[in-house]
Amino acid sequence: MTDQPTGRPAVTEQRSLPAPPANPTVPVFSPVAVVASCVGFVLIGVIQALYGPSIPALRDEFGLSPSAAGLGLSAHFAGGVAGVLLFDRLYVRIGNRQILGSSYVLMAAGAAGFALAPNWPVALAAALLAGLGFGGVDYGLNQLFAVGFGNRSTAMLNILNAHFGIGAILGPALIGMVGAEHYPAVFLAFALANLPLLLCLRGVRDHVPQPTPAPGASGGPGRQVLARSLGSVLGVFVTLYVLHVGIEAGVGGWEPTHLETVGYGAGAAATATSVYWLMMTAGRFLAAPLALRFSPQSIIAVSCAGMTVCLLLAAVPGLAPYAYAGVGLFIAPIFPTGLPWLNRAAPAARRAGAVVIAASMAGGVAAGPALGKAIEWSGVRAVPLLLCGVSALCLAATLWLIRATRTTRAH
Repeated sequence: MTDQPTGRPAVTEQRSLPAPPANPTVPVFSPVAVVASCVGFVLIGVIQALYGPSIPALRDEFGLSPSAAGLGLSAHFAGGVAGVLLFDRLYVRIGNRQILGSSYVLMAAGAAGFALAPNWPVALAAALLAGLGFGGVDYGLNQLFAVGFGNRSTAMLNILNAHFGIGAILGPALIGMVGAEHYPAVFLAFALANLPLLLCLRGVRDHVPQPTPAPGASGGPGRQVLARSLGSVLGVFVTLYVLHVGIEAGVGGWEPTHLETVGYGAGAAATATSVYWLMMTAGRFLAAPLALRFSPQSIIAVSCAGMTVCLLLAAVPGLAPYAYAGVGLFIAPIFPTGLPWLNRAAPAARRAGAVVIAASMAGGVAAGPALGKAIEWSGVRAVPLLLCGVSALCLAATLWLIRATRTTRAH
């Protein structure tokens, strides 16, 4: 939500970064820029969540079928993947402030264009433009937070991504308050909300030091071992990100249907799904202090194990709403906690972060049709068991990565 480096080329194709300032003690963010970055993540959470509740009004205004109306979010995600990869390419040329500034402007322009579009093709083009900005903000801030706070980076990444969840909860609430027919006003207000963040970019350091390589990551036989294993490590990281975002989207999309199928009312099912998203947001805030005491590997391993158990319990009708809430709690730290681990495991491949962030978006896009096809074969009651199998694969990938990165460090 890509080009995947493999083998030796991933090391030899790395791009040289601009040299960081001579004073390494200069912080990457000022306090104001940290707050502005969290607000930026609230905004990208809001815009991603605005398309779905707007579908009834979009269908009425443009005469769309349900599937055609859903293309708005698909265009947004497609723009997001392109934005991640585009701004990763441009990083060495324009620096962090220009990346973030351009991304906020693109999001604002795209949201305004979507609100004022005279027809559906123009609206889709605007959603794609907003997605480009979305991808730039998502990529830029995640990468900066992953290296910008030293040992506190994992904790700060969890706090940053928790604000995305706040935005994802606020978006539908805003549409609910004003009514779907007034979606243009909400999109225009969102566009304006991006602009003050441009004033806070002075507090962002334009170039940052590269991650500290793991022992054995440079020079001699250790470098050769890392070069040979890097492609496999990145490939499994990508797999982990695609699968866990697929679970995240799968639960969010199918939990209401599953709960109604096993006997819950529509209102109770909708409330339980809201609790799932709330628990995901809370889980990231809760993971922040844990990240100061435990390694990313340990946190992700426990998260995948807990997620797997909760999805298994969700197959029991009486436990399902509570088990889904547990899934939200356990899945929460995986995305933000994996990035610092990846940066330390593969410091030579700076594009690794862009690849896994883009892969996570692709996982969100692919989850719907893939899970839908599986449900056609097995029935709605099998939803938690299908997702449990995917979660078990996440756990297996995590355990493999722990072993592989430990072996790399040992050389």
